Amino acid sequence: MKILVLCSGGDAPGMNRFLYTFSRKNKNQIYYAKAGFKGLVENEIFALDKKAVEKSKNEAGCVIFSSRYPQFKEEKYFKKAVKNIQDFDLVVIMGGNGSEKGAKELFENGINTIFVPATIDNDVINSSYSIGFDTAVSQCVYTVQNTMPSIRAFRQALLLEVMGNETAFIAERVAKEVQADYLIKEKDDIAFTKISKIVKENYRNDKGALIIVKEKVKNVFQIEKELREKGIDARSQIVGRLQRGGKPTKFEIEMADKFAKSVLLLLKEKIAGKRILVDESNNFCVKDL
Repeated sequence: MKILVLCSGGDAPGMNRFLYTFSRKNKNQIYYAKAGFKGLVENEIFALDKKAVEKSKNEAGCVIFSSRYPQFKEEKYFKKAVKNIQDFDLVVIMGGNGSEKGAKELFENGINTIFVPATIDNDVINSSYSIGFDTAVSQCVYTVQNTMPSIRAFRQALLLEVMGNETAFIAERVAKEVQADYLIKEKDDIAFTKISKIVKENYRNDKGALIIVKEKVKNVFQIEKELREKGIDARSQIVGRLQRGGKPTKFEIEMADKFAKSVLLLLKEKIAGKRILVDESNNFCVKDL
């Protein structure tokens, strides 16, 4: 049996661990499409180097590369991809909602596919978890723990911008775990009078203040500027790619292993056209694409 794996969209810590567990005892021929759907279209398909995968099993990044490739939605590129992978018995696709749509479209065009949620945003529909989320949150918490001592020493306010794209799951989880003083996850939360009151109360108690800001709500440096104009000694910091580049957490590794083992079970039963999801109790389940 010939199997093809690929990662699409933003890289997520735990992708390499999935590849390791999926390939470790898999006696089938395993290949990968370099940089996801782009590799499918450009026929950049290679045998998986299991030694390279093992070496990076507990590291972030994506040893088989990933990319965002919107051209895949165009018919001429899609047809190239289908033609290039006709000989594969199964294609395993890791990514977010866009990647899932690609997996479904391939399946509807005669390609056996299985989809695995892998995005730090944790926004795959009907799944409570996707590979990368726990590590992304952990990196934000790490940043807070190593930044706030200095902020408190000067009685300042820290505006910490975290990733999340169009969802606030990371921001909400981080704010809860670090007990932030305020959370800005949508435009209506930018209430300068309210924020100033919270920060100044902290100042009176000889404390600094921590405000978590979800990306894409408003430029965090502009928020800082406006707070300064109101007498708040604010400082901005963007966590950025540190969220993607952090070493996978223990929980992340456990979840990536479980995702891989779920796919292996489907492979054993020769079942395709499925997506591996996680329910609210962290139980794994299989649904149709």
